[in-house]
Amino acid sequence: MAPPSILVLGLGELGHEVVKSLAHHPKRGTTTLSVLLRSQNPTHLQLLRAWNITPVFADVVQDSPATLAKLFSNYHTVLCCVGMYAPPETQPKIARAALEGGVQRYFPWQYGIDYDVVGRNSSQNLFDSQLDVRELLRGQSAMKWVIVSTGMFISFLFEPAFGLVGEGRDVVMGIGGWGNEITVTAPVDIGRVTAEIALGHEGVEGVVFVSGDTVSMGRLADVVEGVMGRKVERVLKTVPELKKELEEAPEDSMRKYRVVFAEGKGVAWSKAESFNEVQGITTQTVEEWARENLKKQ
Repeated sequence: MAPPSILVLGLGELGHEVVKSLAHHPKRGTTTLSVLLRSQNPTHLQLLRAWNITPVFADVVQDSPATLAKLFSNYHTVLCCVGMYAPPETQPKIARAALEGGVQRYFPWQYGIDYDVVGRNSSQNLFDSQLDVRELLRGQSAMKWVIVSTGMFISFLFEPAFGLVGEGRDVVMGIGGWGNEITVTAPVDIGRVTAEIALGHEGVEGVVFVSGDTVSMGRLADVVEGVMGRKVERVLKTVPELKKELEEAPEDSMRKYRVVFAEGKGVAWSKAESFNEVQGITTQTVEEWARENLKKQ
């Protein structure tokens, strides 16, 4: 049974896709949809009106837990789609506010890797706050929760700042080993799967694994060669080499991410066993994304 009311926090790259999929889902029915915004962006407001969605205004970073809890108390389900650039303490605060507000089902900002496997004190210290959220959720029984683990956004594989695929698409840097795998999913598919769980699978709880594609470093290089129609230079960086680079610039976020993904713990899982594959939800592969986007850049 679809929930009577859903509040989505944020309308950024991911929030837009989640909201769009909720708005057009065949099981939306009488479910009322609202989106939390920080400001009255005319473009956002026009979009929400077209989709019969109510905007509400608050700031999850600046507002107090009590203020957020009062707001959240109006909704059955809350889906958090803000967090990429928020301070580390923001996600635990939102989770506590959802619990204190009596939310019945909560989807935290955990659209990423398997933080349980990565563990605490990893090279990316921001991950510890994600484990704080998991401990909070597992330590209570009043609120159902769903973590949608999707791996990295597909586009991030090709982000020059991340460093795996060079800006000129002539060099591919394998991290950890050419057989090292990373699970990735396109935001549009994250939106579709999240909406399906929220509206069509009331009984789903806990950590749900989604995989748009799970790709090795070697296959990533093969994809770039196939799409660009030329050989690429393949450069391998081992975990010790990447850790040494991080020591030279310990605050460099991208170097932190590269070490975590190179270590290969909690960053990949089987697509065949993923929620989307089991449910027959087709998702975009790395090669499909590359063919649509690489030659346009």
